Amino acid sequence: MTGQASIAVIGAGSWGTALAIVLAKNGHAVRLWARDSGLAERSEHDRINARYLADCPFPESLSVTSDLTAALQHAAQIWLVLPTKVLAEFLTAHAAAFPPGAVIVNAAKGFEHGTGRKISELAANCLEHRHFVVVSGPTFAHEVATGKPSAITVACTDLSVAEGIAATLRNPTLRTYPTDDVTGVEIAGGLKNVLAIAAGVADGFGFGANARAALITRGLAELMRLGAAMGARPETFMGLAGVGDLVLTCTDDQSRNRRFGLKLAQGYSTQEAVAAIGQAVEGIGAATEGQRLAERYAVDMPIVHAVCQVLCGGVAARDAVAQLLAREPRHQER
Repeated sequence: MTGQASIAVIGAGSWGTALAIVLAKNGHAVRLWARDSGLAERSEHDRINARYLADCPFPESLSVTSDLTAALQHAAQIWLVLPTKVLAEFLTAHAAAFPPGAVIVNAAKGFEHGTGRKISELAANCLEHRHFVVVSGPTFAHEVATGKPSAITVACTDLSVAEGIAATLRNPTLRTYPTDDVTGVEIAGGLKNVLAIAAGVADGFGFGANARAALITRGLAELMRLGAAMGARPETFMGLAGVGDLVLTCTDDQSRNRRFGLKLAQGYSTQEAVAAIGQAVEGIGAATEGQRLAERYAVDMPIVHAVCQVLCGGVAARDAVAQLLAREPRHQER
């Protein structure tokens, strides 16, 4: 996969746009697909995505379209950067149009809504006999798009394919690290947003840095317990896709999920907080699916459970925090 590749990036939000910019800067021919035809037309004309990354001009080899057929034409790689809640519908409707042999790269984080299936499982059901790659790690879109130093994990069960996609994305400011632990990368990426909501709530109540550090540490333990039950490798959770992404998302206000938690602590309803942020908050759906997975694999995940109770069970955020603090500690709980 070295040399120039023809790449379709599906989804023109901040992360999809950032990836398209990087891939085009790396010398590839990139077509960015936007569902909103008005956004596509303005972005192609102005050579920026003013809605999401207004100060990040497009390279010459990046074009934007709302015509999915045109975006997919001759694509050797198809990067999926759509909210997980619409991904199943999109793949069911359009997978047949994907060019034969194209490698599918998922850059969104979460689980299929209503089933808890990993996105790789969903893709396997819709896209038979395809190489499927997951890209995840501690990366904010604006920093990646503007060339600030970043590092990211690229996962595929076929390590040679992961290495090829890593080479496509890699440049002097973006380091890419291939792995074959798809399950570990998907669990970490899918559930770190839930923990970021919890971190935002704790900070919103003014609990301080000690509480935030404890929450991150105990949240990581929850991810590792679930990972062990689902066959992931523990070292994945100690790397970029695990603790790296978790720390970033729980501590920086560029994180939509963290900001959402801050809003909950300020008394906003879920709907009001989402409206104030103005973009998808993936941790909301992931909380329900994380709770589903915890029950399915009989894994204790109290922080994920507390967030789910706040979002879906009608429990006030302050009461959920009190329940966590009152939890009886276990000897060297892991």
